[in-house]
Amino acid sequence: MGLSWQQGPFSPGAIGRFLVPEPLPERLLYVERLRRRMRVRFGGTWIADSEGVLVLFEPDRYPVAYFPETDIVPGILERTGHTTRHRDLGLTSWYTVRAGEKSAPRAAWQHTDLSTYASELQARVAFAWPAMDAFYEEDERIMGHAADSYHRIDI
Repeated sequence: MGLSWQQGPFSPGAIGRFLVPEPLPERLLYVERLRRRMRVRFGGTWIADSEGVLVLFEPDRYPVAYFPETDIVPGILERTGHTTRHRDLGLTSWYTVRAGEKSAPRAAWQHTDLSTYASELQARVAFAWPAMDAFYEEDERIMGHAADSYHRIDI
């Protein structure tokens, strides 16, 4: 089972409960360091390459990889002026991604007004999965969506 899908412990349909004296918040977010190198390919070039990716798990969403700004090729992100508000993480700024002759509007985002409890995501950028050419963990291309390391898949 995944952490935040179906009956996982952080999903709205969890079948168990946490043994704590106080009730948990309605929504619980979880972040952890990916233990593998992750890279992003766009416009025929590598635009991000990091061994310091954080993966965010939140209810009813696929895991999202957040790259340190320092591990993203300089000049490929162009702030759009478009902002949204994440219900837990606050103000979110959106970017157009440009590499070579290719560009994708609103293809990356960054939370810019984080509370102290979410400071791990400070100065990190996430890329929209379908807008990129490919994501890789180590040297293997990831197909479909980011892997949930807590979900077992037998092939």
